[in-house]
Amino acid sequence: MTASVHIEIPSGLALLIRASRNLTLDVPPPVTRNSILDALEQTYPALRGTLRDQKTKIRRPFIRFFACGEDLSHDPPDEILPAAIAHGIQIFHIVTAIAGG
Repeated sequence: MTASVHIEIPSGLALLIRASRNLTLDVPPPVTRNSILDALEQTYPALRGTLRDQKTKIRRPFIRFFACGEDLSHDPPDEILPAAIAHGIQIFHIVTAIAGG
């Protein structure tokens, strides 16, 4: 059984994969940041390496993850996400950070 997870990606990545910024993917449990990214990269291979390093699975420096009003970017990638994400009630947001001075 899989969970239907709602994901919002940055517009630049949506253009890369020729899809909407708002996606719904079937993610096998347990629903974690890594399981969401695995499903996203499996469905859209062009995203491999853009959000996290392909070998180490460590997120890229300017990529952030938010869910349920919380910044999950520094949480362990295999930590189970809130049930609201797994049940499709809340959106898992992938955001590109902006740097500059």
